Amino acid sequence: MIRRAGADDAESLLELWRDAEAAPTVTNTLDDVTKVLESPAASVFIAELDGRPIGSLIATWDGWRAHLYRLAVLPAYRRRGIASALVRAGEDELRRRGARRANAIVLLAEDLATGFWASVGYRHQHEAGRYTKMLDS
Repeated sequence: MIRRAGADDAESLLELWRDAEAAPTVTNTLDDVTKVLESPAASVFIAELDGRPIGSLIATWDGWRAHLYRLAVLPAYRRRGIASALVRAGEDELRRRGARRANAIVLLAEDLATGFWASVGYRHQHEAGRYTKMLDS
């Protein structure tokens, strides 16, 4: 079952990402996860089995760009269509909000991740790159 996450899911999302071996980021804090869960620009989806979170996806829409990130599925539940179902849920929500194109933030060094995103119809955009800067330093 896939459902929308609420503010009370912050701790379980952090645990899921750790157990799914998702690359840690500076925003893997209870405060930051709670902020995204409460943001009107974000929709956070959780895949559950027997009430236990086994996957997640964050879909954001700022009125101009749509982004999908933090797709994670516990290793024991991979290759069962859970990630694809999460992406469909995120895409459906983004379409409902008016998005016409979605970008997936993917670590290029992760062959399984790049292969997955290609399998669900996303193309690596070679002519554009992502630049990042830490704002709190």
